[in-house]
Amino acid sequence: MENPIQFVQWLRSVAPYVHAFRGKTFVVAFPGELVSAGALPVLAHDLSLLQALDINVVIVHGSRPQVAEQLGLRNVEGRFHNGVRITDPAAMECAKEAAGELRLDIEAAFSQGLPNTPMAHAAIQIISGNFVTARPLGVIDGVDHELTGMVRKIAAETIHRILASDSLVLLSPLGFSATGEIFNLTMEDVAASAAVELHADKLIFITETNMMKDAGGTEIRELSSHQAEAVLQAGFLPDAAAFYLKHAIKATNAGVDRAHIVPFAMDGSTLLELFTHDGVGTMISHENLESLRQATIDDVGGIIKLIEPLEADGTLVKRGRELIEREIGNFSVIDHDGVIFGCAALYGFPQEKMAEMACLTVNPEVQGQGDGDRILKHMENRARAAGFKKLFVLTTRTSHWFQKRGFVPAPVDALPKDRQKMYNWQRKSQVLVKTL
Repeated sequence: MENPIQFVQWLRSVAPYVHAFRGKTFVVAFPGELVSAGALPVLAHDLSLLQALDINVVIVHGSRPQVAEQLGLRNVEGRFHNGVRITDPAAMECAKEAAGELRLDIEAAFSQGLPNTPMAHAAIQIISGNFVTARPLGVIDGVDHELTGMVRKIAAETIHRILASDSLVLLSPLGFSATGEIFNLTMEDVAASAAVELHADKLIFITETNMMKDAGGTEIRELSSHQAEAVLQAGFLPDAAAFYLKHAIKATNAGVDRAHIVPFAMDGSTLLELFTHDGVGTMISHENLESLRQATIDDVGGIIKLIEPLEADGTLVKRGRELIEREIGNFSVIDHDGVIFGCAALYGFPQEKMAEMACLTVNPEVQGQGDGDRILKHMENRARAAGFKKLFVLTTRTSHWFQKRGFVPAPVDALPKDRQKMYNWQRKSQVLVKTL
């Protein structure tokens, strides 16, 4: 191994995600284009790893290129309306044949078990069946969609029982009516409906589309559902990306915690999206994931993990767990999806109407994104709200950063009297003060 220390650090960094995802349910959907591109074996490796981490996985596959191929072999032209296939009897036969072939390909991919591969020692059962009840889409804009349908119901209880037996569930873009009819569905509709009815924690679309970008060409990493709706209405997204986003919004508005749209062109994109802070796709949630808030006792562990490296190199004064627990009300944190990425503490000296900001820390992985300024502004507002007129800091290494933000150097005797008594003359920290 070229860099074992880096590997250990990486493994430790993903541990919070492993703990957070244990026992959760993820619906993972991918288009037929992924299979055509030869990416199915690698995806099977990644999804088998999710199952090994005690994540319940429901798979939904698409089949558009495979159906088109079957239609071409029969010299039948495909018909569409607003991007949705009109399924006549000939197209339905093609959809059935494509779904059957894809099911076998997917089952074969999850049956791999060669030594020295990610599937070694894996014994994965993948179960499919008549889990999707459908109804006809009907006539829209005067166009009869014939055997094209939409999801009426998902057999959620049955699927949960299968997941509880440590098996994967496979759903195809076909549904069945109470009268025995078969309907051709969109993969996106099946996936979003399954995520909602299963009360899934995540809906993940692994797509043939590129990374989603705004009108100015900037990558879109994260959206609330309200922001996503505004993006849709703006109309600058390609049709395929807009269709995925529409169903991601549907799922998050109906109770799914997170939806992800992840391009499959990058190797391991699913794992990178789930187990790294920034991910490699676009994440949609009903509300913004990041919050800057006052800390609670549940944040103590996250604060300790954040400040320990800076305590070790002498940047921060060491604080024990008991001290942080006692003073937790003084702390504010940046919480991103349950992980603490920044913190600071505020200590008041009412007699002098001054407050000290201490322990300002931002995770090195996300430095340079403005989180330090956001925490500083938040702490200034907390100080003002408490009636303090001045804010001061003591620092040995970051005086320039504070001076750029309005703090000015001051002598030790400018500190409140009680704080002067606690000043550590061995550290010789610089004193900087800002008038609020």
